[in-house]
Amino acid sequence: MTALSAPAPAPTARPHLTRWLLRLHRPALYVWAALVLLTATVLILLQGPFADAAAEGWRQYDSCGFSAKCSYDQSAILRYKDWYNYTTLAAAAVPFLTGAWAGGALLGSELESGTAQLSWAQSSTPVRWLTVRLATPAALVTAGTALLAWLHHLAWAAGRGRVHSAKDWYDVGTFHTGGPTLVALSLAGLATGALAGLVLRRSLPALGVGLLLSGLIWGTTLLLLPHLWPTLSRSGHGYVTSPAGSWTVSQGGNAAQYHVTYHPYSHYWPLQLTATALLLAVTAVLTAACYLVLRRLTGRAATR
Repeated sequence: MTALSAPAPAPTARPHLTRWLLRLHRPALYVWAALVLLTATVLILLQGPFADAAAEGWRQYDSCGFSAKCSYDQSAILRYKDWYNYTTLAAAAVPFLTGAWAGGALLGSELESGTAQLSWAQSSTPVRWLTVRLATPAALVTAGTALLAWLHHLAWAAGRGRVHSAKDWYDVGTFHTGGPTLVALSLAGLATGALAGLVLRRSLPALGVGLLLSGLIWGTTLLLLPHLWPTLSRSGHGYVTSPAGSWTVSQGGNAAQYHVTYHPYSHYWPLQLTATALLLAVTAVLTAACYLVLRRLTGRAATR
């Protein structure tokens, strides 16, 4: 990896780097704001009128019994189910979109075009340049994903026990978009994309690698999640099941002795917080790696 030239900033008036960054990436800012506002609006509807209508539809369905002539509001049930899935997909895509954008547009494009080197020469040191490019998107991503995660959890809770088709708490999409893990996954995506941009210094390859690494972090989190908090277990003669509403992690045995391990709903927040802490630790390591790569690119003196 060759070092890039990073001359000392000229002694002229420095533009506000945060304002310049927001202006430079204004289209991405507009898309992010639209995504958050539209998804939040639907989530508010899901926890209110959509959930109430779906719950009433299921009440009507339950009262039908075996009557062939009974009618119920099927459209309300399907509307809640469909829009819940759409908002879950939109929120779950944020870590991947963040990783791709950070690699391709935030850092990869500026290093490829020479905009970064020009900024180092005219307005800021490389460290200040990188800090603004990590801190500003991180603040916006944290605020937006925290809002979406909170509203998504409320939308899920509004249907729990009332809407028969509501997802279980341990459903992959529901779990990772309805709590702080969504924020942590998005910040990890930002850090992986930034690292890819610094290492590759080309927009398209960095975009692809940022997307790939974000998916790798997501997949690893899914694999580790059941083991981040101690499970409970049951055993006995014959077939044994976990309690209703629990997440079955493993089960097995034979006719003489059978066992099952599971997470009850009371483990929801311990699992959320443990996964979030792990992801934030990974994000911190990736961020430190960004500064180490920057030092290698520009030299120790240029990063002060």
